[in-house]
Amino acid sequence: MSYLRTLADRPSTEREMIPRALLWGMLGLALAALAIAGFSVLTERPHVGKPLPGTPVAERLVILEARSAQAVTVYDETGKLIADLDHGGFITVVQNAIQRSRTVARIEGNPPIRIVRYDNGRLVAEDPASGASIELYAFGNDNKAAVERLLDQP
Repeated sequence: MSYLRTLADRPSTEREMIPRALLWGMLGLALAALAIAGFSVLTERPHVGKPLPGTPVAERLVILEARSAQAVTVYDETGKLIADLDHGGFITVVQNAIQRSRTVARIEGNPPIRIVRYDNGRLVAEDPASGASIELYAFGNDNKAAVERLLDQP
């Protein structure tokens, strides 16, 4: 037992796992980010990453109904079938995101969402029930086109 105590008291010959200079650099980076964010708040700088407001040019209420992990059925607000997708792709992702926000907000049922196209190119899925909003144009042209097809169908 005294042998183990002697080993524990002996200084280690191994190098530190994280170099001290790297730790100081990480601390400096965190403090710099805090200083920049604090300066932005104190000087009341405008938010530059916020989407510009626009005027709606097209809008449609749709109901997204999940049938399985990949399949989704899309209805208009009257219950008319718009699309029945066995492999919904991005539409399924949107449906899952809306459903998650409704679960968090404790929304019962499946009320319609608004798909809105703005004059500045934005395409947004808005859920009035939960307050969720998804900027669909930010997910690439292919995904944006998939949702635009729902907006443009009669």
